[in-house]
Order: sequence, then C-alpha cells, then structure tokens
Amino acid sequence: MEIEKSSEQPQYKVAGVRFHKVGKLYHFDYSDYPDLQPGDYVIVETSRGRQMGQVMGFAVVDNSEEREHLPILRPATPRDLALRQLWIERQPEALETCREFAEKLGGYEGVKFVAAHYNYDGSMITFLCSAEQKINTARLWNELSRHFDAKVEIRQIGPRDVAKLLGGYGACGETRCCSTFLTDFSPISIKMAKMQGISLNPSEITGMCGRLRCCLVYEYEQYVEARKQLPKRGKRIGTPFGQGRVIDVHPLQDAVTVIIPNEEGADVRKWVHREDIIPLDELESLARKAKEPCTKHGDGDCDCGLPPGARRADR
Repeated sequence: MEIEKSSEQPQYKVAGVRFHKVGKLYHFDYSDYPDLQPGDYVIVETSRGRQMGQVMGFAVVDNSEEREHLPILRPATPRDLALRQLWIERQPEALETCREFAEKLGGYEGVKFVAAHYNYDGSMITFLCSAEQKINTARLWNELSRHFDAKVEIRQIGPRDVAKLLGGYGACGETRCCSTFLTDFSPISIKMAKMQGISLNPSEITGMCGRLRCCLVYEYEQYVEARKQLPKRGKRIGTPFGQGRVIDVHPLQDAVTVIIPNEEGADVRKWVHREDIIPLDELESLARKAKEPCTKHGDGDCDCGLPPGARRADR
C-alpha cells in the first residue's frame, strides 16, 4: 500500500530581528537556537557585515518561498553588549571628527552630517549625511579611512530619514510618527490631502522634514470608501427639504451640505445625511428609459426585462 505524500508545504519558524530602535524587521533562521526569546540580542551576518540586533518576535514561513533566510550566528554575550555600549558612547566624537574633516577638505558646505553609527564591536562605522543633490564622498572617505581603525561607510539619506533620526515633536504636538512607530515610509501624494478636504497650504500638509506629512495616509482609504457612498459636489439631489445642489461633502459624517432655494428665492444651506438623500438624476434616467420603446420589439408587446417564464398580465 502506497503512502500518500502530504501536499502541504513544510513550515518552519524565523526570528524577526531589528537593528535600530524604530527600524525594519529582518528575518533569520533560529533553528540552531530554539530557546531564544523576544528581547534577546543576537549576532547575525548581513550584507554590511556582522551586526547585533534584538529579537522582536517570531513568524512562520513555508518552504515554498524561494528566499533563503540566513541563520543566526549566536546569541550576544555580556561582553558583546558591553562593547556595543562602549562604541555607542564614542559615536558623537566620531561624528564631530567627520564634520571637521569635511570642513577642512571643502566642497561639503551644503551637506549635513547627522549621525555616526558603530557596529557592536567597532569594526565598522557608518556616517549618515543629507544633501539636496547627489554628493561625491570619495575624498572624505579616504581621509576618514586613514583616521579610523575600522571599515568606513558614508551613506546619503533623505529628509524623512533625517527627521526619523533627530526625533522631536510634530505639528500635532505629539512625538513624530517616524521616530516612534513608523518602520517604513509609504508613498504620499497631494491627492490624499484633497480627498480628505485638507487645505493645500504648505504649512498644513508639510511635516518638519519638508515633505508631505506621513499622517496624510492614515485615513485616506476610509475617506475613499466613504465618498463612494455620497454624491459629488455640484450634483442635484432630492432631500426632505426639497430639491437642491450639493456644495460640500462630509465623508466621515456620512452627510452632505446642500443649497436649497426657499419660497422667497433665497438659497438656504441644509445638512443632509446619506439615508435622506434622493438620487434625482438616477430616478429621472430610469423614468425616461421606461418610457422609451423596446429596442428589440419597438412599440409592440414585449417581455424583455421580465424574469424567465413570466408573461405580461395584459396578454
């Protein structure tokens, strides 16, 4: 008797590791260390060398995924954690040294050097900078490589990443989203502000980074769905107060503002909820269509549009 093979893909767990306080999660195979717990620090191999990260949780994946997950090399030791803290304390001094070299060399006047990051054992240091245009860092890299006894990397980052690093408070008075919980930046457009009826004044829609505020995307989908159920501006509708024309739409209140002429001929504004709206254009269109002769039978008797098997009562 043949044993049927299971069609289900074998599954295994991976650990989600984060290298920065508010950063992306990267998944690694932890089958060699099954006793790992969330919050533990581990040493892993990345495209930028060995790094220390913190286990944030675990996920289940299956072998149908073509992506191969690198293994966790080992849990971090107390010595690793002490070294990491030592090199973190040296980062401000390294950043100041970088700025001094840039000023001495010249040509970096429009560049802001915002952070220096050592890896856990000090074998690599990464300088993060921001500029409006693409910059050539070859001369600076040569000077820094001769000065630091570590592998040097210089990375140019965007204004959103700069705001994420610096932190601070947004226009709402709360700590910036990017430095508290946003691990990735979503595409944002002016269309999102228009859909929500937000003023296009730059001070209203621009964040501290000089780009469109990340929060514009939070309620965008809800506004899109809500507007689908409501008539657009300028549309003629029926209401309990009479016929009028929509002048404003309130998606989250599920209502519209309508101008209705009164007996004296003056325009009166009324707030109308969706359940009280009468779609005049649609009803009039159906009425006109009902009066038109059948395109198939002309003015003669016709069963078009009736359910299968049904016949007109006047036959």
